[in-house]
Amino acid sequence: MKRLKISNAEVQSLLAKKTFSYPKYAMQLITLANANAQITRARIVGQMGELIRQFEGKTLDEWSYWYTGQHPDSTGKATDKVFAMMEAMQRTIVEVDRDLVRRWAEEMAIIKTFAGLKFQEAILKKLAEVTQTDYKVATKVEESVGIDGHVGDVAVSIKPHTYKAKILSGKIEVAMVFHAKTKDGILIEYDF
Repeated sequence: MKRLKISNAEVQSLLAKKTFSYPKYAMQLITLANANAQITRARIVGQMGELIRQFEGKTLDEWSYWYTGQHPDSTGKATDKVFAMMEAMQRTIVEVDRDLVRRWAEEMAIIKTFAGLKFQEAILKKLAEVTQTDYKVATKVEESVGIDGHVGDVAVSIKPHTYKAKILSGKIEVAMVFHAKTKDGILIEYDF
């Protein structure tokens, strides 16, 4: 069996007969500005998967005509919002110096890695604060029987929220703490 690879640029060229070139790093910057401004959301440009299924034409010109009829201002709005974000990024980039990059690298390599790997202790600490007691991280022996720590006198097992469905009643002898990592933190559920 023969194999053939078609690059994304070639797919675009084969279908659209039109290609674009950009200065080095421009695409990454525009894509980042777009992500920050959230311009490719359905509320701005439409639900693209659904729109392409509704489209009955065959050519790029037909698609362009049909799409702009459905969303006449979408590319203009997207352009304005992405460009405004690019301008905001330009204002910020002059503030980025070597020291700021070093602080970022330290935060990523040391602080966020440590916090990400030690988040169970953060959960224990927060629960102790909320319940106005102390906490203790489990010993190796306790860990071997499913205990992750203690909040006051309560032994707890800390599991991802997806673990709830796997628990058979009577299987776990300690209080359960469930967590879900969210975009901006950790959501904790507990009952003790």
